[in-house]
Amino acid sequence: MTAKQFTETGVTLRDGRAVHIRAMRPDDEAELVQMFERMSAPARYMRFMHPVREPNLERVRKLLASFPDEGQGLVATVPAADGIDIVGSAMFVVLPDRQHCEFATTVSAAFAGAGLARTLMSLLIDSARRRGLTEMEGFVLAENQSMLGLARRLGFAISVDPDDRAIRICRLPLGVS
Repeated sequence: MTAKQFTETGVTLRDGRAVHIRAMRPDDEAELVQMFERMSAPARYMRFMHPVREPNLERVRKLLASFPDEGQGLVATVPAADGIDIVGSAMFVVLPDRQHCEFATTVSAAFAGAGLARTLMSLLIDSARRRGLTEMEGFVLAENQSMLGLARRLGFAISVDPDDRAIRICRLPLGVS
């Protein structure tokens, strides 16, 4: 399994807005924190599956430093007065067996429903396949119907977590690219 760098791309969303998608970098920390701070409390709860008031900067730094060797992170950016704003992110972390990965995704409320989450997830799935991973999985709150709907449309099988009925496990066999 090799860590291949994601190729940057511009994307026009369903509503006509343009975003730039590229690999996450360690210098994205401040913009990722800014994106977190713009999230509503309910959006944070859906993303982290428990109340979170502030980001864990140590964890963010460790995660960013691990890419691309231990996973892949993608960000969708738009121009902003201070340079750029990150309006969406998707990432996977390679699990210890080196065959499976776990995903997470976040899209800012202003870009919800425009196809950004689907675009990010599709690119992330392609990246995992190119690395030779065999399965992608994610844990989603049962009440997060928008994410579960997206997972279904992308081909994920969804099951109830046997340890917590409030959580759904989304799994996608990646097969051969």
